[in-house]
Amino acid sequence: MSLRTRLLLTLGLTLALLWGLAAAWLMRDLEEQFVATLDQRLAQSARMVAGLMAQLPEEVWLTADRRALSIPPIEGLACQVHSPSGEIMARTHTDLESILAPGERGHAFREEGGVTWRVFTYERGGLTITTADRMDERNRLLADVFKVAVVPFAVALLGSMVALWLGVVRGLAPLSRLRQSLARRHPDSLGPVATHGVPVELKPLIETLNGLLARIQQAMVREQRFTNDAAHELKTPLTAIKTHLQVAGRVGGDAAWQSLAHAEEGAERLSRILDQLLMLARVEGRAGFEDGECSSIPGVVELALRDNGMPVTRFKLPGKWPEGKLDLPRELAVTALRNLVDNALLHGGEEGPVVLDADRDAEGRAVTFRVRDHGPAVEAEMLEQMTERFWRTSKAQGSGLGLAIVNAIAERFGGRLDLRLPASGGLEARLSLPLKPEF
Repeated sequence: MSLRTRLLLTLGLTLALLWGLAAAWLMRDLEEQFVATLDQRLAQSARMVAGLMAQLPEEVWLTADRRALSIPPIEGLACQVHSPSGEIMARTHTDLESILAPGERGHAFREEGGVTWRVFTYERGGLTITTADRMDERNRLLADVFKVAVVPFAVALLGSMVALWLGVVRGLAPLSRLRQSLARRHPDSLGPVATHGVPVELKPLIETLNGLLARIQQAMVREQRFTNDAAHELKTPLTAIKTHLQVAGRVGGDAAWQSLAHAEEGAERLSRILDQLLMLARVEGRAGFEDGECSSIPGVVELALRDNGMPVTRFKLPGKWPEGKLDLPRELAVTALRNLVDNALLHGGEEGPVVLDADRDAEGRAVTFRVRDHGPAVEAEMLEQMTERFWRTSKAQGSGLGLAIVNAIAERFGGRLDLRLPASGGLEARLSLPLKPEF
């Protein structure tokens, strides 16, 4: 069921129910007031007749047993007056003696000839006055009153339904326009949906949709970038491997073994590039890394140093590492620190050990790892380019992805990577990573 139909049914039925209850309430009150008014008219007529009869001369009373006075009849109303002796002194109808006969005081119902009457009996000064109304005439008058009262209700209800339908249609028009706008879009169009002229209630929905489109666009850009990088960077190692294998197949002896060794070296380089490309794609693509392992600072440093395979004598380490747990998966923390260490070992030369230490900030919210080498200094304007993909100096080796991966990991978890040029030479990398709060 569509939203428009659901709204029309819900609001329409609610409106009809409320109007119906209000009409029933009004009709009930109207009927009660109508009956009370007619009963009051009966009583008032009897009192008026009693007042008039009280003003008649005494001779009229004495002659009442010979001939009753004739009162001109009123439409829908009958009246009869009895003397203290029970004789009829005056009446409007001669054929309603049983209906207008004296009875108990007050209102009552009487029936004769299949016709029901509403009767009122009143006594004053020895006189008994009886007035009566035909119930069929009362009911006919009440039906006419109901018709007059129901017609405005029906018109108002019908008008309300029309106004409701127009209001719902006009109110949901922005949704229809949004649907048509999305239907007309090209499949490759991932630009934001315009919010100009959109109702306030729809803006959060469109903003959420625009956020989704932006994330999809970023994912597609990352995918295209990964494809382009893979096609560009893997071409050279594959070509070199193919060339070395061809040479090994044509020559023999030491030259063949040397070509096979070069081919194996190219395969290792190809595998390393693939691993780094996949890691970078996972980090930038928000893939899940949580492995449930404890990501303590000493444990991360130990794994990062063990993975590079270099002896401890190549490093200058502090006596004690800060305590705390990193607020990111251990796999990523180890990868980031290992890449910094590998970069320092690759480009730092053999002039001095690689300095590695860490300290917590004053608030205990983050830890900063410092990795410093003593290699040849780079130009200051190159520092911002070193975290870009596949950036290398002319003499540098490697894939050019190590620092890009470190920077991506830091950005994903709210950390930061800073590259500095110490006054004594070399390069210093500072990696700040968040710590889990201590309770």
